[in-house]
Amino acid sequence: MEPDALHEPGSETSSEASSETSSETSSEAERDADARALASTLRLRILRLCLDEPLTNREIAVRLEKNPATVLHHVRTLVERGFLRAEPVRRGARGSREVPYRATGRSWTSPSFPGKSRILIDTFLEEVALVEPDGVDATRLGLRLDDAGLDELRGRLHAVLQDFAARAPDPDGTPYSVFLAVHEDVSRRPQAG
Repeated sequence: MEPDALHEPGSETSSEASSETSSETSSEAERDADARALASTLRLRILRLCLDEPLTNREIAVRLEKNPATVLHHVRTLVERGFLRAEPVRRGARGSREVPYRATGRSWTSPSFPGKSRILIDTFLEEVALVEPDGVDATRLGLRLDDAGLDELRGRLHAVLQDFAARAPDPDGTPYSVFLAVHEDVSRRPQAG
């Protein structure tokens, strides 16, 4: 007999209600912990650096021009939340033990959280500042859409990005980043008169 067949549909035993509440609280706590882990431009930049190749804490610190101890704190947080994973230990210079880390790709599918857009914008600005202006392909477009048009635009853009995200990386390819923002253009609202 199925466990659900032991009582009326829609009714809950106290243990089921407690378990469900505990599960909801747990998943909410997990989402909050993930949000805290991703609420840092430095952590997002670490994830991007470790996307194509595993890097040690020291290598990450050098590329970001940061103190290795500071970077290690952020790396450990990302590992703990499953956004980075430790690769097999390797021997470095003079036989030292090095742990390389690789991005898991989990941040791409993480739910949104308050402030996420601001963190993404700030991270983009830090990264794009490192690129020569001619190396950035930027477009700006003003539209006037109803809710259905906005939903269609977002859906189609998301589908294109998802298609490329699902493709296997070309080992001989050049690394690129895509930043996309759709926002209400508040400067074009009709002025109250």
